[in-house]
Amino acid sequence: MSGATAPAGLLEGVLASINLGAVVLDGAHRVALWNDWMRRHAGAPAAGVLGRDLFELYPALRGQRVHSAVEQALRNGFGSLLSQSLNKAPFPLFADAQAAARGERLQQAVEITPLALAGAGRHCLIQISDVSVAVARERLLREQAMVLRSQTFADGLTGIANRRHFDVAMEREQRRAKRGGSALSLLMIDIDNFKSYNDHYGHQQGDQCLIQVAAALAAVLKRPCDLMARYGGEEFAMILPDTDAAQAVLMAEGVRLRTIELAIAHVPGMHREACVTVSVGIATQPAGAALDAAALIGAADRALYLAKRCGRNRVESQPPL
Repeated sequence: MSGATAPAGLLEGVLASINLGAVVLDGAHRVALWNDWMRRHAGAPAAGVLGRDLFELYPALRGQRVHSAVEQALRNGFGSLLSQSLNKAPFPLFADAQAAARGERLQQAVEITPLALAGAGRHCLIQISDVSVAVARERLLREQAMVLRSQTFADGLTGIANRRHFDVAMEREQRRAKRGGSALSLLMIDIDNFKSYNDHYGHQQGDQCLIQVAAALAAVLKRPCDLMARYGGEEFAMILPDTDAAQAVLMAEGVRLRTIELAIAHVPGMHREACVTVSVGIATQPAGAALDAAALIGAADRALYLAKRCGRNRVESQPPL
């Protein structure tokens, strides 16, 4: 029983139509096959590359992962699938002339397979797929996830950290302070007589006041580890790791004075000061103490209440219980 004979030119037709790059190398790295996909994206016709050493054509590949994978296929008969995350665009392949002019390579998935050809010694097949769309989709999903995460942990009005972010950060910093035996301070900050301000000027201007105060107080923080959050309504919180009681008082006074510097006019006759002010409550977990987050928050709340009761526009401290 005789086998069917393939039509003439079938192999050439298949190689010309497949949507990936196909390159065959002989044992001396010479190009034995170069399909039309490679011609289009490499900008080099087969006539110009057949019989030439691939690593002379592309010297930048010499000593790189593609080179070692080709050697493994030719010498040891081992195939390789190159990690796309580590080898994003090893070959200078481009979608079109404009992309080539910009130097924007196709994102590539590369597979190298040993070939045993009768009477011709070992060859290897390099298959190159364009994964630019998949990479772009993955990048978009990553960016969307980052936006979603930032929205989840950011206050929608002021843009600073929200209450959820505060709760997570507070637990984290509390654990870190216990492990490291370091001090941890918390400031609770409240805009004085804000209800009167909101009732007099309206919610839109009230929102602008919150935005201005939040931005100014967040700018006071200089260390990446510090966190400014909107705790609720017109109340804000600052988490200050590695900050003792004396340092916390200095920070709190800076916050109070920075708010006055904004010179946001308050309701005439309904507030002791002519401008918007804040009261600040401080609580500090001393170095080496073993407290929980609730105790520190409770102490800062009590200190804030004391500042309000004592006339507002002031700083007060309370020790954690």
